[in-house]
Amino acid sequence: MMRIVLFLTFCLGCSNLFAQNLPKPSAAQLAWQKLETTAFLHFTVNTFTDKEWGDGTESPSIFNPVKLDARQWVAALKEGGFKMCIITAKHHDGFCLWPSKYTDHSVKSSPWKNGQGDVVKDVADACREFGLKFGFYLSPWDQHEKSYGTDQYNDFYKSQLKELLTNYGIVHEVWFDGARGPNAKDMQYDFKGYWDLVKQYQPQAVCFSDVGPGVRWVGNESGNAGETCWSPIITLGMAPGVADSKYLNTGDEQGTEWIPAETDVSIRPGWFYHPKEDDKVRSPQNLVNLYYQSVGRNSLLLLNVPPNREGLLCPQDVASIVEYRSILNETFKTNLAKSGKNKKLVDQKLETWIAAPENSPLEIKLPKSATFDRFMLQENIAEGQRIAEAQLEYWDGTTWKLIRKFTTVGYKRLLRFDPVTTTKLRLTVLRALAPAQVAELGVYKASSRE
Repeated sequence: MMRIVLFLTFCLGCSNLFAQNLPKPSAAQLAWQKLETTAFLHFTVNTFTDKEWGDGTESPSIFNPVKLDARQWVAALKEGGFKMCIITAKHHDGFCLWPSKYTDHSVKSSPWKNGQGDVVKDVADACREFGLKFGFYLSPWDQHEKSYGTDQYNDFYKSQLKELLTNYGIVHEVWFDGARGPNAKDMQYDFKGYWDLVKQYQPQAVCFSDVGPGVRWVGNESGNAGETCWSPIITLGMAPGVADSKYLNTGDEQGTEWIPAETDVSIRPGWFYHPKEDDKVRSPQNLVNLYYQSVGRNSLLLLNVPPNREGLLCPQDVASIVEYRSILNETFKTNLAKSGKNKKLVDQKLETWIAAPENSPLEIKLPKSATFDRFMLQENIAEGQRIAEAQLEYWDGTTWKLIRKFTTVGYKRLLRFDPVTTTKLRLTVLRALAPAQVAELGVYKASSRE
C-alpha cells in the first residue's frame, strides 16, 4: 500500500511539474486573444492603380480620396463587432499614409487635403472615439526607398517605425511580414531590432510576423485555422516568411513558445479595393463560417475590409459585416447551460475553472430540456493550453450518445452539429498535456440565418 501511495504521489508531482513548464501567454497575448475579431484596412496608392502590389514608381498625385472618413470606417467596424483596426501605414510600394519626415513618398506629396492629411492619425483618432484598439502594418519591403538592400535601410525603417510608435497614442498590434517579390533586392531585415523598438515604446503591443514573436500567421489567407490548433510552436531555425505554413496552421503540442495563430482573410477576393469585385463581397453567412473556423478553433479572426477610392467603406461590405455580427449575436445570446449548478463554467471568466482529469466525465445538467446544435468550450489558457483530445455526449433518456470527438480547445472551441434534445451533456477529456482546467462552456441554438 505504501508503494502505491508513493507512486501516486510521484506521478502527481510529475504532472504538476510538467504543468508548470507549459508555455503560457503574456498579459498582452492574453488580452489580444480575448479580442476575438479584429479588422485590417488595406489602403494606399494600389487602391487607385487597381493593383494588389505596387512597384514604388507610383506618383503621390494619384492618391486623392476626396471623401475619406475614418470615422465611417471605424463606426462600421464597431457595429460589426470588431475590437481593433490595423491600417496599412506603408505597403510594399513604400507610399506612406502619414507625413513621414524621412521620405517625400507620402500623403504630404499628394493632392489629398493639399498635402496636409494624415490617414494614420485619422484612424487612430477614430479608434479612440469609438473605443476600438489601434494597430498598424509597416511593410519591411519598400520598393521606393533607394537605401533598400543596404545596411542603411534598417536605420531608415526603424526611424519610420519610431514615428508610428510615438506619434499616434497607444498601439496594440504591429504587423510585420517577410513578403517580397522574386526580383526584390537581397535584404537582411533586423527584425529583432524592430521588435525591440515596439517593446520599448509600446510594451502592451503584440508583434505579428509569420512566426511571432507575439502572434503568428495561420499559414493561409482563406480564413481557416487548423482543426487541431496549438498556440505553442517551436521557432528554432525559422524566420519570417520561411516557416512551413502547415506547421503554422496546427502549431505544436510540444511547442516551447506561446505564439498563437492569427487568421487573416479579406472580405473580397483581393486585399485592396477593386471596382470589379463589388459583386464579390463575402456574404454574412460566409463570414459567420469564417468565425467558426478561426475563433472557434483557437485563433483570432483578422478580417480585411478595404476602403474604396473615395475613402469610404462600400455599402455592401458594411451591410455584410453588420449582418454577420447580428447573426452571431442571435446565436450566442442565450446560453442554454446557464444555471447555478454550472456557475463557474458560465460566469464568462477564464480565471474561474473546474478541473477535468483525463477519462473522468464532467456531467453538465441543463436547467431544462433543450434543443441545440452549437457547443462552446474554453480553457484557462493563462495556465497554458492543455486539452489534446476530448469528446462531447448527450443523454437520450436511456444512454449516452456521442455528439463529437475533437482535439484542441485553447482559448475557444466551437462545435457545430445536427440538433439534439436533452437535459444533460457529458464532457470527457481523453488526453491532456497537464490536468485540464475547463473555464467556460456554452450550449446554443444557431440562428436560422446561419
